[in-house]
Parts: sequence; structure tokens; C-alpha cells
Amino acid sequence: MPEVIFQTRSCARCTLCCRLPDIDELDKPANVNCVHCVEGFGCRTYEKRPHTCRQFQCDWLTDPALDDAWNPLDCYMMVYRQGAQRTVLVDPSLGKAWQQGHYASMLKDLARQSEAEGGYLILFAGDEVRRIRPI
Repeated sequence: MPEVIFQTRSCARCTLCCRLPDIDELDKPANVNCVHCVEGFGCRTYEKRPHTCRQFQCDWLTDPALDDAWNPLDCYMMVYRQGAQRTVLVDPSLGKAWQQGHYASMLKDLARQSEAEGGYLILFAGDEVRRIRPI
């Protein structure tokens, strides 16, 4: 059944990848909308977007192991991989909620999965950077 979910996922109106990461090629700092982003729609210059944007892969779209709780529109977090590192960028509008309850549990589960695959989980929340461990 996860394959069906995986095949039907789309960005929909999510534009977190246009806001949360810094994008050197565009001189775009983290947590600021890209000048080409139309909130709730996407990139106005999609066909001419820089290499960094073309190569980006949101784990929620590409990894069927991430369930619907990881939909960026619902959890206000964006997950992606960089080699062995799995990165979570937290939308500043979430505040510190990622440290509590359901979100904290989800992050520990994701850290457990990352370590089982030989990797690790790094989280960026505003100016805070931390490695999340499963314990």
C-alpha cells in the first residue's frame, strides 16, 4: 500500500523548499521566500531555476517510508538527504513545538531510521542546529 501513497504525492501548494533553505545561487538566506516564489503555487521561473533547485529532492515526495504525518504542509518541516545526512528544516512558524509530543516522537523515529541506514539526522530550527538521536 505505501507505493500507492508514494505515487500520488505532489507538492500541491507547498513552497517550503522555496523558503526554508538558503540558496547560494540566488543569494537567498534561510527562512525567507525566494524572489521567484509565489506562495501556495511555486516557482515563477521553474524552467530556468538554478541547479540547486533542480537537484533538490524532498523526502516526503520521494521516500515511501515517510508517512502522511511528514507532509510538509501539515508538520511544517521539510526533510531531505545529503549523502549520509538527513536534514530537517523547521518552519519558524512552528516555534519550539517540534521539541514536544508528536513532533519529538516523529523526529526520534526518523533519527532511528536514518541511523539504521548508516546515516544521521540534523535539524535546523531558526539559528538552532542540532543532531537528533533516537534515544
